[in-house]
Amino acid sequence: MTVGRIYLTTPIYYVNAAPHVGHAYTTVNADAIARWHRLMGDEVMFLTGTDHHGLKIQRAAEAAGESPQVWSDRNSQAFEDANVLLNISNDDFIRTSEPRHYESVAWLLQRVKDNGFIRKGTYEGLYCVGCEAYYEPSDLIEVNGEPNCCPIHKRPVEFVVEDNYFFELSAFEDKLLAWLDANPDAVTPVSKRNEVLGFIKSGLRDFSISRSSISWGIPLPWDPEHVTYVWFDALTNYATAVGLGRDQERFDHWWPTVHHMVGKDILRFHCVYWPAMLMAAGLLPPQQINVHGFLLIGGEKLSKTGFAQIYPQDLADEFGVDAVRYHLLREVPLGADGEFSHEGVVARYNSDLANNYGNLVARTATVVEKKCGGVGPAPRADSPLAAVAAEVLADVSAAWLEPLPAKALEATWRLIRETNAYLEQNAPWKADPGPEVDAVMGDALEALRIVTVLTAPAMPTICQDVWERLGLPGQVLDQRVPAAAMWGGYPGGLTVTKGTPLFPRK
Repeated sequence: MTVGRIYLTTPIYYVNAAPHVGHAYTTVNADAIARWHRLMGDEVMFLTGTDHHGLKIQRAAEAAGESPQVWSDRNSQAFEDANVLLNISNDDFIRTSEPRHYESVAWLLQRVKDNGFIRKGTYEGLYCVGCEAYYEPSDLIEVNGEPNCCPIHKRPVEFVVEDNYFFELSAFEDKLLAWLDANPDAVTPVSKRNEVLGFIKSGLRDFSISRSSISWGIPLPWDPEHVTYVWFDALTNYATAVGLGRDQERFDHWWPTVHHMVGKDILRFHCVYWPAMLMAAGLLPPQQINVHGFLLIGGEKLSKTGFAQIYPQDLADEFGVDAVRYHLLREVPLGADGEFSHEGVVARYNSDLANNYGNLVARTATVVEKKCGGVGPAPRADSPLAAVAAEVLADVSAAWLEPLPAKALEATWRLIRETNAYLEQNAPWKADPGPEVDAVMGDALEALRIVTVLTAPAMPTICQDVWERLGLPGQVLDQRVPAAAMWGGYPGGLTVTKGTPLFPRK
């Protein structure tokens, strides 16, 4: 990732139902990465938001007796509320029904048409309302004896015939391959990059960009009888938020550093359609698209419309917001599918948080209170933990930049485990107060200080609490790495507070 300036985005979430923990997984990972870059002193722009247009929304609003605008705005608020609950630090929240988005989409469409990459034709084929996507017959599956079902939503697709405008994606096969060849990290992880390459090399078909049978959408600037089909609308949100077609200076400032985080179910649209659309307009493709897998419950993808649903509020009520954030970051590494279960949250909570981090904070504060009069000693420059801390800092920094938050937290927890082992080896609770105990406890406090800085992007509220218990002034997220995570920063002479247990065992 670019150091110095970075523009991070999540997908925009469709407002046809309430947010679940699958949405939280994407957003919390993006948020933690944004927080890490701020910790580095980078200039950060972090965007999330909601997708309001399309046939699904129009039909749902009609069924509820409401206008699509009212219906989608109300459901969008649930995503904003979820962001507040999860302590998401986004700089902007976009709704695709905003006037600024209409303006940017119209600008992009007109630019692509003027460059000769949009044509009119008749579409006849199979359409999934749930995906807002057309499918080839070979893409469809049979579900419980029902043929022609969407592979994502497991429901029959609809046969559609209508006049559409088409984007000439087929003109960009060579350009997309050249882009990926010149930018090997443009799509991560490698397995997803290879999937994109395979899709391009199999041959690209032009795709429909408009519908004349839907009224809830953004009209084409040259033909208002058509509204733009989902991808020219939805994908453009990332450019809208930084001023496409409205504020050229702002767009030029942020766009070269854009990094998207998306689920694998929308890989094709973000890694093939979107770069080609930008190229067609004479714009730069994204700098990086990070593609993650699915959270699964009993082997099934989390879904807004099925039974596989877990809601962030329920988890936060039971475990606390920061523990939920930690689990989402640590349990399933970006790029892979992974099972999500209540039992898994309990196990990770007890092992990593209660038994390791929380235990280290509690035992360190307890010994300082009993053996050091409640005042934290300074660490030794030649502590055996100093070399461990230096290795951990290097590993953690590299992992956040990959970006692999799970790997970064795993590396951070090495310092926690080794500090707990160091305390067990020296058993300061058995020794009389004096220089030897002070030396050991100063080392433990310094290790805790470094751990707390490195963990702050994942658990900002808990880490601020620990920061204050160590007697340190200011905000932990105002520190700057790498300097703030180098050995020797704990000054000693500060009042250390034990406080209540951070993570009571479940």
